[in-house]
Formats: sequence, structure tokens, C-alpha cells
Amino acid sequence: MATSAEGMKAPAGFALVNKPAGLTSHDVVARARRVFKTRKVGHAGTLDPMATGVLVLGVNAGTRLLGHLSLSDKRYVGTIRLGATSSTDDAEGDLGSVSDSSSVSVAAVEEVLATLRGEIMQRPSSVSAIKIDGQRAYARVRNGQLVEIPERKITVYQLDIIGMVREGDFTDIEVSTKVSSGTYIRAIARDLGDVLGVGGHLTSLRRTSIGPFSQDMCHDLEDLEALDDPWVNVLPLAKISEMIWPIFTLTKEESSAVRMGQRIAWPEDFVQPMIALIDSEGELAALAEMRDSSCSYIAVFPSGVRSPSSL
Repeated sequence: MATSAEGMKAPAGFALVNKPAGLTSHDVVARARRVFKTRKVGHAGTLDPMATGVLVLGVNAGTRLLGHLSLSDKRYVGTIRLGATSSTDDAEGDLGSVSDSSSVSVAAVEEVLATLRGEIMQRPSSVSAIKIDGQRAYARVRNGQLVEIPERKITVYQLDIIGMVREGDFTDIEVSTKVSSGTYIRAIARDLGDVLGVGGHLTSLRRTSIGPFSQDMCHDLEDLEALDDPWVNVLPLAKISEMIWPIFTLTKEESSAVRMGQRIAWPEDFVQPMIALIDSEGELAALAEMRDSSCSYIAVFPSGVRSPSSL
């Protein structure tokens, strides 16, 4: 069981950010640390530097929720360029020789996309962040190593053409997709181009949602940096919990018991593997799972971590 520690009562929550192109996810974390004046900032769901869109940041005790999130479903809008391969499967890599893709029809693209939908095996890009023997794949590639990443099972729930534009020898296809965690959209671009025989790579990507968090809930980094009180745009831990897990509200006596690590009975009619316990003041007290008909605490959170803006 992870218990709360003294000195952890700083304001806490999630900041949802529109990641701009050109920044790594860690770059965004670094700027958020300055915004919220704390080192305790982390992120869930890494985005490549080229990609934009929804990035979830945990602040202070909010970082302790990140590892327990169920963010399996993600939505993206992206542009696939047919007519050339890329060393990174996206626009940031070195392009291979150009092939004329102007004769590729919408019907031909649809036929290939049909094979890329559903539960499939996908080979991630060799420059992905996947660790191989403790080292990121992209780091091995930079060091001149040949990297072969095994295929993995992923699910593409939706993969639809939004538009298709000819640009000389190139064909740009805008797609909308919903995928499971672990899916690489640039691998979809690569595989589409391979099957069509003209090569393909990703030229733009925007994540529009991850789990229950959507782009209309996000804030630009510059806007957060300009605010005197950036906490006005932070979701409190209890609100986050309501969006993800079943909620059980504690009595005042139960709230005290949970924070002292004392077991309470598992709530009747709750069959889910994990629930969130909300204290009598409306704050997140703990995440719990059932063990021997009682609550076993996965993480316990201190009281009084609401942001100044919510008081």
C-alpha cells in the first residue's frame, strides 16, 4: 500500500495541455514545473515532438494517479503522405526515393485501410520510445544500431478518410482514428504506403482525446504561463476520479480510518476491480481494490490538497 507522507499537502490535480508541435512531452513538463512552481509534475501518454493535442499532466500528488489511469482509448486526426517512405515513418525523418502516387484511388486506399482496422498485429517504428534491454529504441537507432521491434497486438477501432488531396507525385490523406494504447499512427501510415507500393509516412498528427480527456478541456501552455493563478485550470483529484472510476463516498469516521491505513468494509454492490474513495469533505482519500471483503488501498491521498482556486 502506498500511503501519504508528511509535507504532501501542496495543491494537486491534473492540468490538461494542448501540446504544441516542436516540443517533447518532457519539454511541456519542464515548463509546467515553472508554471506551478513544483518539481512534482509528470505526464501520461507521450506525444512525439511533431504531434500536437491532448497531453495529461499530473501536478504534485496528481502524479500518483498517473500510473493508475485507464487511458486505453485514444483519438487522433492525422495526415498520411503517400509517395515516399521515411526513416522515422514521419516527416521528421529522412525521406526515401519519391514514387508517383497520383494514380492511387480512394477505393484502393479504402481497401488497404480495411485490413488495418480491428485487432491486428503492428510493428512499431524503430525510433519509438519502446525500451529494448533497458534502452529506448530511438536511442539505439541514433547510436547506429539496427533495431527490430517485434509485432504487438493492438486494436484500431476506427480509421476513416476525411479528405484526400494530390500534391504533385504525393497524395495526402487526412484520417480520423480511434485506437488502443500502444498503437502507432505513423506505423499505420508506413504500412498503408507499403501495401500500396508507393511508400508512406505521417506528416501531421493531433491527439483529440485520451481516455475521458478531450481537446476542448485543454489549455495552451502560453495561456497557463500568463495566468496569475494557473490553478484555476487544474482539475482536482476528486473530479478526475469521478471521470475514471466508480465512486464511494465515505463518512467522516471512515475518512479518518482510511487515511490512517485502517481497513473498512468493501462497499456493497461494487464489483469493479478498483474504486475511488471520496472523503466527507469531497476530496479523494484513496484508490482501493477488494481483498477479503474489505478495501485494500492502492494509494492513499492526504487531505487539504485542493487548489487555492477551488477553496
